Amino acid sequence: MPSVGRKFLVAGKSGLNLTHDEPWEHFLAKYHIKNPHNKLWQSILSEFDNNALRAWASDLGIETFTASSGKVFPIPVDGIIRAAPLLRRWCKKLRKLGVIFKMRHRWQGFAENTDLLFEHRSKQYTKQHDATLLALGGGSWPNTGSDGNWVNTLDALGIQITPLQSANCGWNVAWPAAVSSEAEGLPLKNLQVSAGSGIANGELVITRYGLEGAPIYRLGPSIRSLPSPEIMIDFKPSLSHEDILSRMGNVERNFIREARRRLKLDTGTCSLLKHLPNRGPWKNTHQLAYEIKNCRIPLTSVRPLSEAISTAGGISWQEVDEKLMLKKIPSVYLAGEMIDWEAPTGGYLLQACFATGTYVGKYLAAEYSNLDQ
Repeated sequence: MPSVGRKFLVAGKSGLNLTHDEPWEHFLAKYHIKNPHNKLWQSILSEFDNNALRAWASDLGIETFTASSGKVFPIPVDGIIRAAPLLRRWCKKLRKLGVIFKMRHRWQGFAENTDLLFEHRSKQYTKQHDATLLALGGGSWPNTGSDGNWVNTLDALGIQITPLQSANCGWNVAWPAAVSSEAEGLPLKNLQVSAGSGIANGELVITRYGLEGAPIYRLGPSIRSLPSPEIMIDFKPSLSHEDILSRMGNVERNFIREARRRLKLDTGTCSLLKHLPNRGPWKNTHQLAYEIKNCRIPLTSVRPLSEAISTAGGISWQEVDEKLMLKKIPSVYLAGEMIDWEAPTGGYLLQACFATGTYVGKYLAAEYSNLDQ
């Protein structure tokens, strides 16, 4: 691309959630990573944790604050949180340190002796380096230049790669026409959503194709592990089954209308209860109360990779050593979303990218400190 950090700027469109402020054991629990490499992962994150990331931003003159949700953002300027000021200062510091950015270059793989093969202005050339750090991202937001094409290059070299999948994204649902016409764009608030053993609270939005929202994003790994993808929604997690029955009283007809009034159900929830297949006709309040607490919604498929906030999958941990170097290609290291880990939104994605990059960078700085350049 013609400029640096386009994917970083995309992250800033929602306010640049740099990291999350919470007890460290809770922070680490947010990551999905396959054993037996949890200890290495914890070490990587601990060496550059959420406090270190905030200190790094502060050193660049960008102070941060913690929102009520625990998310950490740069302090707003003129009421707006922007990514560009941080990116500009970051790049300026790197250039002063001697970093050279080569724009409009596409990596094409390796030539002989792990020389790097590049394409620039329709011409190819090779470049030799003492060490190479690949930080090419996942497959989401391909319009930023991070399109995941590296998968084919490394797969051809025998590197084991878990296929990239959409993560932190919506899911498709085969809505009845009545739901689409009545409820598209409506929120479903104060929910408890579960999939398998996973549980998440928050808000979902009904879209023309299915569902979006933080709970379904966070439950992505649990949903993908099911034989048939589905979620269960508790529309009233603050009320027990008995509480609902008590509030419904002796209602014997017009169940949805009465539930809307007595339980303060929103329009989207009422539409689902009315029109989802195999849910009615409602015969009694016990039947309705059960559905309000246990509404099963089958999911047909995940949204496309190009729409996802991030990706799951990547290079298997068995392919790297404790310094994140590829065992099959010595002097080639990895950082960021290329490696097979997954995290929800909320600052965890950027934190892990910064942490893995710092981890490898410190090692390379020490290993090659005797070089002239």
